[in-house]
Parts: sequence; structure tokens; C-alpha cells
Amino acid sequence: MLRHLDPWLEGAARNRGLAVGFAALAAAAVMGVSEAAFWGADQALKQSQARHLARDDSLRLRELLTNAETAQRGFLLTGRDDYLAPVHQAERELPDVLKRLRGQYESSEWAALINDASVRANEKLSELQLVVKLYRDGNTPAWQGLVESDIGREKMQAVRDAVVQLDRHELTQIAREREAVFKSLTYGRLGVHGLTLLSLFGLAIFLRRNEALHKARREHASELASERDRLDREVARRTAELTELAQHLQTVREDERARLARELHDELGALLTAAKLDVARIRRMTKTAAPEIDERLKHMSELLDQGIALKRRIIEDLRPSALSNLGLIPALEILTTEFAQRSGLQLSLELTENPTDDADRLALYRLVQEALTNVLRHAKAKHVRVSLGEADGWLQLHIRDDGQGFNPEAVGSGHHGLLGMRYRIESLGGTLQLLSAPGRGTLVLARLPRRSAPPSAPMPLPAAPDAAAAS
Repeated sequence: MLRHLDPWLEGAARNRGLAVGFAALAAAAVMGVSEAAFWGADQALKQSQARHLARDDSLRLRELLTNAETAQRGFLLTGRDDYLAPVHQAERELPDVLKRLRGQYESSEWAALINDASVRANEKLSELQLVVKLYRDGNTPAWQGLVESDIGREKMQAVRDAVVQLDRHELTQIAREREAVFKSLTYGRLGVHGLTLLSLFGLAIFLRRNEALHKARREHASELASERDRLDREVARRTAELTELAQHLQTVREDERARLARELHDELGALLTAAKLDVARIRRMTKTAAPEIDERLKHMSELLDQGIALKRRIIEDLRPSALSNLGLIPALEILTTEFAQRSGLQLSLELTENPTDDADRLALYRLVQEALTNVLRHAKAKHVRVSLGEADGWLQLHIRDDGQGFNPEAVGSGHHGLLGMRYRIESLGGTLQLLSAPGRGTLVLARLPRRSAPPSAPMPLPAAPDAAAAS
């Protein structure tokens, strides 16, 4: 499944890279076209603006000289100084206008024409100023001679001709600049439109591939879901098999314990009892004849008593007869009492009789046995509390100690006692919880469903001859 998923992941990553690259390229192209169109239009507009300024200056030159000449004629006819205002204005503005024109055409083919027009304009202005001065001085023949001569008219005509040529030239250039602006904007518009269409085409291709990838992802998701469901079913099946196997192993173990208990009770118990009876007969026969032998036989009888007691304790550990003969509550009382005597710990019991079957009784008994063994080995506790009751249709068994506790998450491998009990409880439809923390003791909580069937009849072990009677 992962091998099938790898090409899809690689394709998705590759498509994302291509989409990002294409988007970046398209954005850069649009920006480039836009910037190129803007730069071309801006340059054309700047040149057009400069040509408009140059045309305005040339027209202003002609206007200033024409107004000054007209003002001079008015002054000569009337003698009034207010007619000379345009002449004074020409004196002020004409140098700046000529300077701008020379700067505009300094490095072009029109520089000679501008220089000639500048000379003629200055000469015309000087002539106008001279005529006014002669008029003020009362030298009528002189100023009339200058006015009637063609010198001023020729100079003015030369300025007019230069202005007309410049105006035609600038109008032609302005038209070209306007056309350049139009072309730049047209190219920019066509470029943006073309890139937009290209981007839409690329977007359509990307959406198509993206839809294909989404379809592949949905197919992979469906395959993964199917594989997950199959694995879940497999895990459930294996878990059921393991639970059944654990239950079978526990059953086999308990059956083997019961078989060993019966063999020890029947075979070893009979041998030990017979040996003690023989020792008792020999003691009666040699009690008066040999006191030293009687002491040895007495010691041997005590050893046999200890062996019989050990045999009984081993049998009880393998298959507690109290559980089969008396029930769960008396068996737990006997177990905890013997544990308290051996360990010296304080035990508190809160046991309530509840209907249970053989499997439940044996599982609860073994759980208490395993938990008390762990308390003795690891807990370093002083008090242990065991309670058994019923709540909400469940049998609940609590085993709590006040020992040093531990972290359940940090328990390493090799601790199989409570793990086996967990599988045993779960195989019976119950749950087992282990709650502990460093310094806070440990709580073992087992819950089993309450059975409605009454407990089965006890199955006592065969009785052996009373060995105590032989003494």
C-alpha cells in the first residue's frame, strides 16, 4: 500500500512545484510586460511633455516680440508710457525663453536655427528699445527712419519663420510621441491579455491535473480505508484468537495444577501417611528397649508431620480445597489470613457474598493471590485492603496497598503475572485496571459481569487417612 501511495505523493509534490513555478513565471511575465509598457509610455510622455514645453516657448517668443512691436507702435502714436508694458515684459521674459530653447535644441540639428532666431530676437528687442529711446530724446527723424526701414521687419520675419518651423517640427514629434504612447499601451494591453489567456489555459491544465490527483487521492483513501478495515478485522480476529488461547492456557494450567494436586494428595499423601504409621509402630515396639532409637523415631515422625503439612500447603496452592468446598469468601479469608501470618502485614477485608461460577471464583482467587505476592515482593507496604462487592450488575474486586507505588508506564518487560491475569479477566468479559504512582500505593481493580447462575457444586479432593491419628 505504501509503495502504491509513493507515486501519488511524488506526483502531488511535483504538480505543486509546477503550479508554483508556473504562477511565479506568469506573475513575473505580467509584471515585466506591465513595467515595459509603463516605461515606454512614460518615456514617450516625458518626451512629449518636453516638446510641448519647447513649442510653448517658441510660441511665447513670437508672442512676446509681436506684443512688444505692437506696444511700440501704440507708444509712438500716443506717447503714453502704459503702452510700453509689453515691451518691459519682453525685456524680462525673453532671456529665459531663449535660454530654454537653446537648452532644448542644444545637441540637435535645430541648434543653428535656434541660435539665429535668438540673435534676431535680441536685435529686434534692441531695435524696439532704441526707437523708444530716440522718441523720448525728441530725435524724430532718427526714430522715424528706423521705423520706416525694413530692418526690423526682416528680423521679425526671421523669428516668425523659425517659430513656424519649430512649431511644425514639434507638432510632428508630438504626434509621433502620442503614437508611441498608444503603441506602448497597445502592446502592454495585448501582452497582459495574452498572458491572462495563457494563465487561464495553465490554470485549466492545473485544475484538470489537480482533479486527477484528487481522484487518485480518493482512490488511495478508499484503498487505505479498505486496508485499515481489513487490518482491523485481522487484529480483532488475532485478538480473539489470543484471548481464546490465553483462556485455554489458563484452563490447561489450572487442570494441570488440579492433576498435580490430586497426584500429590493420592500418591505422596498415602506414602507419607504410611511412613508415619510405620514409624509409630516401631516407636511402640522400641520405646522401652532403646530410648535413643525412640528419640530418633520421634524426630522422624516430626519430619513426616512437616512433610505432610508441606504437602497440604502445596496442594492448597495448586488447587485450594477451600475454594471448591467452602466457596470464594471463605477461601479468600483463609488466603489472606495465612498471608498476614507469613508477611506480618495488616489486612482489612470487606467481602460480600455474590453468585459466581467456577471460572469467576477461580479467576478472582488467583488475582488476589497474585496481587498479594506482588505486594510482598515489591510494595514495601504496611497495610493491605481487599474488598469484594457488587455495583451496577458487576462484581468488583479492589486490592489496595499503602506501599511505595510505581509508574505503570515505566514497567519493563518480564512482568507477566498481572498481564496474564488481565487476559484471564478479559477472557471472562471483565476488565482489569492497575492504578499506581510513586509514593501513593497501588490499586488493582477487577470487574466481572455478575452471573445469574448459582455456583456449581463443590468438588472436594479425595480424603487421605488421618496421619495425625497414627501418632
